Amino acid sequence: MANTKREKLFTEFPPVPTEKWEEVIAVDLKGADYERKLVWRTGEGFNVRPYYRAENLEGIKFLGSQAGEFPYVRGTRAHNRWHVHQTVTVECPKTANAEALKLLNAGVDSLGFEIVKEGFAAADLDQLLDGICVSAVSLAFSGKGMGDVAELVIAKLEKEGTAAEADVAFAIDPLVKGLSTKGDFCSPNGEKCFARIAALVRKTAAYKHIRVVTVSADIFSNAGSTIVEELAFALSAGNDYIARLTDAGLTVDEAARKLRFSFSVTSNYFMEIAKFRAARMLWANIVKAYNPEKHCAGKMMIHAATSKWNQTVYDPYVNMLRGTTEAMSAVIGGVRSLEVTPFDASFETPTEFSKRIARNVELLLKHESHFDQVVDPAGGSYYVENLTQSIASEAWKLFLEIEEKGGYAEAYKAGFIKERVEASAAAKDKNIATRRQTLLGANQFPNFTEVAPKEITAESVTRRQAEGNTLSPYRGAMAFEEMRLHVDRSGKQPKAFMLTCGNLAMARARAQFSCNFFACAGIRVQDNTFFKSIEEGVKAALESKAEIVVVCASDDDYAEAAPKVKELLGGKAILVVAGAPACAPELEAQGIKNFINVKSNVLETLKFYLKEMGI
Repeated sequence: MANTKREKLFTEFPPVPTEKWEEVIAVDLKGADYERKLVWRTGEGFNVRPYYRAENLEGIKFLGSQAGEFPYVRGTRAHNRWHVHQTVTVECPKTANAEALKLLNAGVDSLGFEIVKEGFAAADLDQLLDGICVSAVSLAFSGKGMGDVAELVIAKLEKEGTAAEADVAFAIDPLVKGLSTKGDFCSPNGEKCFARIAALVRKTAAYKHIRVVTVSADIFSNAGSTIVEELAFALSAGNDYIARLTDAGLTVDEAARKLRFSFSVTSNYFMEIAKFRAARMLWANIVKAYNPEKHCAGKMMIHAATSKWNQTVYDPYVNMLRGTTEAMSAVIGGVRSLEVTPFDASFETPTEFSKRIARNVELLLKHESHFDQVVDPAGGSYYVENLTQSIASEAWKLFLEIEEKGGYAEAYKAGFIKERVEASAAAKDKNIATRRQTLLGANQFPNFTEVAPKEITAESVTRRQAEGNTLSPYRGAMAFEEMRLHVDRSGKQPKAFMLTCGNLAMARARAQFSCNFFACAGIRVQDNTFFKSIEEGVKAALESKAEIVVVCASDDDYAEAAPKVKELLGGKAILVVAGAPACAPELEAQGIKNFINVKSNVLETLKFYLKEMGI
């Protein structure tokens, strides 16, 4: 007979207080510093504990609200259905239309049109939207002449009687996109830009699904900002738009409903989930401060695109994996629309294959993993709720700091935004160079046999420096990629030989570390299981004609082994010791200068060896 009695799981086990957990942790640490070993100091400016419990939810004020309820931390709607978005470049309207129709038949329900055609006119728009049912698909326009494009689209929708039901967004953004590319407004204080935006808001006041402004927060992330900075700068720019539009005579309800936010989503999985939850909550409270007639005016419409910053041109298929986890963060976080960046976007115009994979990531999350069936699945998680609170707190502090400087525009023109982003980017660059942050295939676990195909050009791996008070997007792997491409195109094939001796376990571990180390520069590595004698190892090294010989042994072995290897090599190769042995000063006194270990600056060290080899 089946047991139909409802029982709570684990009730037979007594509750374990936090003190008991801490006692066990203290024993396991064996005297090691708790804060240094287990507490993560994030780049966002707050600490993350090794575990969270129900008691850690105490004092979090936003708990208890449901999806669709102010402050919308759990979502602006009672469902989690998002739009699968892909962008079509519009150079020839007819060609772009054919591609758009193909995408609609492939599962896409949100189309982005990036206008690159000069003199885009009404006839071009008619051709571009031919056969597309505007009421059945979400549309977003970006690119050149957005003010004029918006006028054309609105006029077309009104003429056809579909404006009231159309879901359309325009990437008009003089505050973020304009300032970040030009350093200042096109007209004094941007008066012409904002006057036109105000006119478009009035014109579309009756059309609740038409968004005039898109706050391009992804610009910050793809220039190297932290998650907190991306959020705070976006909120500040959004607030600046509302302030300017209400000063122009519009109500806060009219202004706020015309804003859309576009964020990047990185591979920092849980942090990104928390970012979107915090964004909705903070934005709702910002709008509330303007006393709108309805709370729903503060609902944040979020579009997200998977990160371009962490894509790599070497081992590019790994970008598919990055895009998948990033997409998961975005949809769990409750975005309105999402675009997965094709895996090859960093080095070529995306192919049909890469675009298919990109959209299929979202379709798989919808139709096979059913991510659209659960609203805010992270809600109630002790960890995610605390992350949401921490990100919101830090972003709010930065938001208030910007407000004290006169708002987003004034802070940007004063150089504050650029300074913050560049400082964060520099910190990330250092972490990548020292492997405190990993980019698979670039600074860690490279594909040893990969050689750059012709599609990878010097331009695709060279970081463009921002001029003046502007922000320039780049990818975190570029410094490693530029170095490796230089080796690939040098016409040489430098080799590093692993001379494994002494303690077998340590020799193998250090050989594996060293192989990964040198392969990041495109240096061919010759690994070896073990040599019974140093003489045997040196003989094999010389026969390999390797330019670099890496001694891989235990710290205790190095005092005797390294000098002997140096003597037998006779200066015919660069000698490197894998590790940081206590006897390093004695070895240096004997002329052994080269060491690699987990604390090395991998990038600078590899550049040094390449220079020594004349590459």
